[in-house]
Amino acid sequence: MKLDRVFLIITTLFSITSFSTAQVVTTSTGGGLPQMFATSDQCLACHNGLISPSGEDVSIGSNWRASMMAHSAKDPYWQASVRRETLAHASAKAAIENECSACHMPMSRFRAKASGMMESVFANLPIGKVVSRNGLMAADGVSCTMCHQIENKNLGEKASFTAGFSVDARTLPENRAIFGPFEVNAGHQRIMRSSSAYIPTQSLHIQSSEVCATCHTLFTHSLGPGGNVIGELPEQVPYLEWRHSSFRETKACQDCHMPVVEESMPITGVMGVARDHFSRHSFRGGNFFMINMLNRNRGALGVTALQQEMDATVRRTMAHLETGSASVSIESAAVSGNQLNATVAINNLAGHKLPTAYPSRRAWIHFTVSDRNGKTIFESGAFNQNGSIKGNDNDQDASRFEPHYTEVKSPDEVQIYEAIMAASDDSVTTGLLKAVRYVKDNRILPEGFDKSTADHDVAVNGAAEKDDDFRAAGDRITYRVNVEGAEGPFNVQADLCYQSIGYRWAQNLQEENAAEISRFVSYYDSMAGGSSAILARDSKASE
Repeated sequence: MKLDRVFLIITTLFSITSFSTAQVVTTSTGGGLPQMFATSDQCLACHNGLISPSGEDVSIGSNWRASMMAHSAKDPYWQASVRRETLAHASAKAAIENECSACHMPMSRFRAKASGMMESVFANLPIGKVVSRNGLMAADGVSCTMCHQIENKNLGEKASFTAGFSVDARTLPENRAIFGPFEVNAGHQRIMRSSSAYIPTQSLHIQSSEVCATCHTLFTHSLGPGGNVIGELPEQVPYLEWRHSSFRETKACQDCHMPVVEESMPITGVMGVARDHFSRHSFRGGNFFMINMLNRNRGALGVTALQQEMDATVRRTMAHLETGSASVSIESAAVSGNQLNATVAINNLAGHKLPTAYPSRRAWIHFTVSDRNGKTIFESGAFNQNGSIKGNDNDQDASRFEPHYTEVKSPDEVQIYEAIMAASDDSVTTGLLKAVRYVKDNRILPEGFDKSTADHDVAVNGAAEKDDDFRAAGDRITYRVNVEGAEGPFNVQADLCYQSIGYRWAQNLQEENAAEISRFVSYYDSMAGGSSAILARDSKASE
């Protein structure tokens, strides 16, 4: 059978089976604008069921739909945080929802923006109940036709940050390009155009860090009384951290977060051709806790990914955290008189600060000393089942925070790597729109990061700035423990622990009262004991 005949049959088949898709995609948004986006169900039919030659399921559809990208709008912490901000800054409610939807509900928000309107977060909630076209796009989170339509315009420039990506808002559906890294022949272009109304177009910019930076470089406008803008805060800037590191020369975001399949294989189940270096769409990150929370509360949060798919995402996330985040080394542990002196070195393996992104994330050292019988005689950084860290000033008192240490001498001193924000009156806050600056940012620096030349947006803040042992790729800290009366040899252990949502960040939401806030805090309290992970560990016997 001639190839053109095969294409004709397949094109006809898609036209028959996908008639509803074509009707939806070619509908105008109003105001003379074409429909720009399609929901993920139109892509999953062909880009699922992908098994590598070695037997690994690398399906784009099932991997993506169990990721945080797919759940960006369903995230109960995000919903509670937006509600908290709109209640605290009621006069700016519409602007807050519009900006917060830009990355969490990007398709519905971009559609509104292109039409000269603003998007409302809560008009699309609860997820799954709003069946309008806009509601369906909002529920789809960061979806296929969102990322793959970002144009190669202004990428890496500040204008592209905070959801400043460019998408063609004028071309009619039947002529709309959708970008990917591979060259696609005319026949396969016709197939996809018939089934989805998009033309697959090769453009290598889709594999650049700068595409990710459009939403993962986020500046927040600080608000004063009456909703007036009083400052700007670099809320989360992993791209800028990466750009100031040596990783900018060797690895893009996708290299770690969308690792390639080493085997050659098709990326579509319909007449696919073998491709080299196909990027997995698992979007490995650090939010295992939220994936577990979404999976546990599937019905209430509108989760459609299968339970086993979500479980697989948690396993991949944990494997990534445990192997690609950090290493810990106890460089020395020696007793002098009645004092044990131990030096712990932390090495950041990531291409950005550790932890990075949303400032609710923190890492800390859990350090213990046990005697010859295994009895613990010293402990700093113990984790409590309510999600707090024992001895942490900020968890105990919202107005205080734990300082950066060069030496730890008592159990109530804990080395915590975190970003602490302050309001215009210098009070410590977790309110993003109250915050105007960081009073502490000692998150562990990546390789090649020169803190002396770092721009204000990625600067080290607080005591770590003057700590000569806090530098590119890691930190070194000394523990001095009184071992008088205890019998050695002693065993020293150091764990680098991590939380994506620290205790204070969850509990402070209750400064405002709303259903979304109460729901999230109840979820957090019920699961807090499982909110931490160990990134790396080392132990050593004393000399």
